[in-house]
Amino acid sequence: MELGPGEPAAGPWRVEPVEVFARTLAEAAGNPTGRPRIIAVDGRGGGGKTALADRLSHHLGPAAVVHSDDVAWGHARFGWDDLMITGVLEPLRAGYPIHYRPPGWPPERPGHLNAPAGLATVLIEGVGVSRRSLAPLVDVAVWIQSDYVEAKQRGVRRDLADLGRTPAEADRLWDEWEAEEVPFLEEDQPWLRAHVIVGTASSLPHDPDTEVVVAEQGQRASQPPSTGRTVP
Repeated sequence: MELGPGEPAAGPWRVEPVEVFARTLAEAAGNPTGRPRIIAVDGRGGGGKTALADRLSHHLGPAAVVHSDDVAWGHARFGWDDLMITGVLEPLRAGYPIHYRPPGWPPERPGHLNAPAGLATVLIEGVGVSRRSLAPLVDVAVWIQSDYVEAKQRGVRRDLADLGRTPAEADRLWDEWEAEEVPFLEEDQPWLRAHVIVGTASSLPHDPDTEVVVAEQGQRASQPPSTGRTVP
């Protein structure tokens, strides 16, 4: 596996059922009074953050997922932490529901970001959701360690399918994104603040729909005894 610039290799790894992993995160986050637990799912573009957050939401419910791409829309690729703080995290921590329309949304885009009252969990996902300025406002941070080359391939395929780009446009946009993502992550190093690291490019046999591959080392979330498979 080829890692992105500055990122240390995690491991050894084990395979764990996603529902057990979700329970581990819930126990690590605790049961905050009067508000939902807040879990950040961070990682490089194309690394599998959205898929993991969506899977976890089914086991941490009632739950909502907030995507940093929605918060950042029309604003900045990485300079959106102030919007996430004032529009999402501070209200959640104060026990308020979320009904937030980011200022970068154009008039023709309908709707708001919503997290109603009574949720058990809100997951925020995206590149940089566990950055230094946001880390004090989340209960548990997950870092996804992905293969650098594979993540780009996944991201370009996603842009081709979802945005209707030509291959040349998709490659150019990814290169522009990467030109900002790489120095941002090298400077911030969110993997150092992760309570747990998940690998999405592991060679360990597993079902990505029902299992996750979790690093043993560098994992600070308190956990029940594991029944997963461990490898070097």
